[in-house]
Amino acid sequence: MSELVAEEFVALGHSVKIVTMTPSMTGDDRPFEVVRRPSAAMLVDSVRWCDVYLQMNVNLRLAWPLVMVRRPWVVAIHAPLYSATGLARLLEFAKRASLRPAHVTAICEAMKRGTGRRTVIVPNPYRADIFRPIVGEPRINDLIFLGRLVPDKGAPVLLDALALLRKKALLPRLVIVGRGPEEAALRAQCARLRLEEQVVFSGYVPNEDVARLLNRSRIMVVPSVWEEGFGVVALQGIACGCVVVASHAGGLPEAVGPCGVTFPKGSAPALADRLAELLPDEAKLARLRTHAPDHLARHQPRAVAEAYLAVIEQARDREAGAWWRGGSSDRRSGRRA
Repeated sequence: MSELVAEEFVALGHSVKIVTMTPSMTGDDRPFEVVRRPSAAMLVDSVRWCDVYLQMNVNLRLAWPLVMVRRPWVVAIHAPLYSATGLARLLEFAKRASLRPAHVTAICEAMKRGTGRRTVIVPNPYRADIFRPIVGEPRINDLIFLGRLVPDKGAPVLLDALALLRKKALLPRLVIVGRGPEEAALRAQCARLRLEEQVVFSGYVPNEDVARLLNRSRIMVVPSVWEEGFGVVALQGIACGCVVVASHAGGLPEAVGPCGVTFPKGSAPALADRLAELLPDEAKLARLRTHAPDHLARHQPRAVAEAYLAVIEQARDREAGAWWRGGSSDRRSGRRA
């Protein structure tokens, strides 16, 4: 998300520097500077360099320089601040308390909970240059699952739903795209439920080939059993012409919008019922697909970047006259974030 938004900021004429605690895996051949695992001095210098400090999620390890170098602070909430327990709950309380001087956005209404203040909704973008309709691809797969094969993603719920559909004489073909520690258990579940002829494990697939697989599929299933922050995978499926059936959890209902349906989190019978309604009804699938253009419009990278820039401009205007800024500023372009 940071990369997509940063690319659009640069395209709109702004200078961008990304500070991150992650190591480089593929190099940093990007149109902006990336500062990885900064020292304290490097972090202070980066904050001093910018006009506005935008954080994708509140990160106190990277926010402390604001105590010494005052800058307008914009925080985008991507993960819930209300679900932790024990010591993690104390940390989330500290994060919520720290937001008081910040200008806060959230990627969806579900993530807005727990901020305790007025928060602007700025949704997540997706890679519209990759995930798009491909003319001439036949939709030969009934169902597709895309994600890491870990317990949170709920793939066992989907396989249990397939077994229930068999009792209704429905035998949809499912493609599972992704890798993870649960793959062996999922293959064993397929064998136990006698689903081997219906389910294909494709393993890891590059984004460009994922888009082709999505274009070959009728329905994307997102059966997450945890509170997804948003669910960009749903946008990817919608952009490629899939109707999405997703858990009613976290930000997933907002990611799906009018382009699919939801079911109670973790309920294989409910998922089977939704799929039984959709699989034989091509007319209903077509109607749900008609909502895709309007739904995707607000998730285009340029639209999301412009929404962030509106918040950034407001943050600068509100704080332009503060004593620590040395008076007002009339700069309206070329911001550094």
